[in-house]
Amino acid sequence: MRMLTSLSRIPALSLLVVLTLTSASFGHELVRVPPGNRNSTQPPVPNTSALRAKAFNTTYDEKYQKIVGVLREDKDLMASIKKAAQAYKIDPIHIVGALVGEHTYNITIVNRVKSYYVKALAYSQADFKFSYKDMNVQSFVKKPEFAHCDAFTGSAELWECRDETWDKSFRGKVIDGVTYENMTFQRAFFQPFFAGQTFGLGQISPLTALEATDLVHATSGLSKLSADDPQAIYRDIMDPDRSVIYIAAIVRDAMDVYRAQGYDISENPGLTATLYNVGQPRRRAIALRQAADASGGKKLPEENYYGWLVNDRLPELRGLLGQK
Repeated sequence: MRMLTSLSRIPALSLLVVLTLTSASFGHELVRVPPGNRNSTQPPVPNTSALRAKAFNTTYDEKYQKIVGVLREDKDLMASIKKAAQAYKIDPIHIVGALVGEHTYNITIVNRVKSYYVKALAYSQADFKFSYKDMNVQSFVKKPEFAHCDAFTGSAELWECRDETWDKSFRGKVIDGVTYENMTFQRAFFQPFFAGQTFGLGQISPLTALEATDLVHATSGLSKLSADDPQAIYRDIMDPDRSVIYIAAIVRDAMDVYRAQGYDISENPGLTATLYNVGQPRRRAIALRQAADASGGKKLPEENYYGWLVNDRLPELRGLLGQK
């Protein structure tokens, strides 16, 4: 989706109002985004995904069949998915869709989900921190450029504001003699081991986990995460049971953000899978609202290649849940 505005360009207190008002407050009726794909053919798959599949001598279809097989055979995992969906009041197909898209186009799922527990333990005991050019992220976000983000009290709004402020004020620029590389906030600060770093069953990034932590704490009772304790973050995103909870929270948050802008996306698993893949739901929802309000602007959100597959295979995926 084309970004027409950004959190970092809107005063934080004003944006708090924007994000919490209902669509009716703006004179907009709630638009139900219908099931199915907006495009008749699948949007292009990024070359990085193709290179990854080639490097491991596999195909998208093989990767798809592998994750579907794991979901079909692992009854404990499916029970965790249904439990998390119930807690966050979403259809479990949204969690299934996120997992299928992730393991089809990104990292292939391991044969046994339980092996993620071993990895979770290893990361939780490692010695590392989130930093860039020898400055830890908690110190970095105290720079004056981030001051407006402090008006946000919720973890999702706070960290998404910081993410966008990095893009606007630092990314690819030279500030006070320091060269900031043209890379995402996630890549700059939250990849202490290697690039392309998402982890566990849900392939969740540390930054995304920080965004979701308030909702996860309020709904599931897990301890709040902090960038000062990266080991706890990796424990949560590597542990399969906790990872499923975070997936549910990420989907729930995206639904709520879009509803605040006048769109009910709860009946389109491909769209929630798309947002799970690309992140930054607030700036995307605001951009969509502005585009829809403009003359001749786009009226409905669209699925990317990842979400398109989910909608295309929906009957089979619903079958995994015993749904029709």
